[in-house]
Amino acid sequence: MATARAVPVGGAVRPLDWVRRAGQSLWLDNLDRTELRNGTLARWVEDLGLSGLTSNPSILARSLTEGKAHDGSLMIFLRRQVTDPQELVYAVALEDLIGAATLFLPIHQRSRGQDGYVSLEIPPDLAHDYQKTLVWGRRLSEQAAIPNLLIKVPGTSAGLAAAEELMAGGVGVNLTLLFSETHYLEAADAYLRALERRRAAGLPLDMPSVASVFVSRWDGAADPRLPERLQHQLGLAVARRVLAAHRSILASQRWTELAALGALPQRLLWASTSTKDDRMPATYYAAALVAGGTIDTMPEVTLRALASGPEGSPMEEATSEADRVIREVEACGLDVDALGESLQAQGVERFARDWKTLLAAVGEKAAQLRLSPP
Repeated sequence: MATARAVPVGGAVRPLDWVRRAGQSLWLDNLDRTELRNGTLARWVEDLGLSGLTSNPSILARSLTEGKAHDGSLMIFLRRQVTDPQELVYAVALEDLIGAATLFLPIHQRSRGQDGYVSLEIPPDLAHDYQKTLVWGRRLSEQAAIPNLLIKVPGTSAGLAAAEELMAGGVGVNLTLLFSETHYLEAADAYLRALERRRAAGLPLDMPSVASVFVSRWDGAADPRLPERLQHQLGLAVARRVLAAHRSILASQRWTELAALGALPQRLLWASTSTKDDRMPATYYAAALVAGGTIDTMPEVTLRALASGPEGSPMEEATSEADRVIREVEACGLDVDALGESLQAQGVERFARDWKTLLAAVGEKAAQLRLSPP
């Protein structure tokens, strides 16, 4: 049951301290140049304990094409003969990501590489192309040249293979677009295999990785096919199963042997934790997903709502209730495993579509700037 949040005394207690006490890191799912440069992001780090940042094609589209915050940078790169829209997107996005990474670097150092990261996605239309994913992952890592960058790679078959190769070669990876327990276990296995390859080669094992599991999209897809009593429950049920699988891996001998040699745990990251149904509280998922050792990346509206709401309790790790929900959902004729695969395929398609839209918009803006420079 929720309890009233403690009133700050001399600044000793901050909003969301209960989340940090539970051992969860809070990341912002947004990349905004204005908020980065006017000190807003720094204030959230100080006041709310924000400790990382993620981005995706939809976020980049809003950031780069709405308003004029990036026009000056776009003109600089255009004058340098950088005209390909995709090259322009990465050139400008990396400026902002490096700025954010610098802000989070002290957290990264204090946590000994377990927190304080920013994430950048490879071109989403490469989700099923192993070789090009590998090339782009290495390129973006080298181009950024910062210690607290994670390259986002989708958890498709090609993405998992490329992620293992990248991690074995020393590139930190955020394995994204994971939905089911199976997806998570595949991502965790790719990370463990990469660590074992580094161990065999005599390389350091302090290789960072997160596994990003999407939650609320389950309910968006399932609820129209379920009775009211089962609505808004499947996403959290799957998340509880994933958390149990995560805990099981951390208790395994395979992991214990790697940890003894300095390996960092692949952190479980909750993504898609904003509510998509206006009838539900803004914090419905975020408040329920607080669990030690995990990360929750959320948009600004969810972060603010969580900070202004009451204290909650850490996530229940027992899976009996989750198992019951999943059984009842399947009894209604919904194949949960098949839905997980469908959600991943839809996610890949959606990000690729957003990327195409972004490139077209940036191309159009570049053409306008060449005609009428700011």
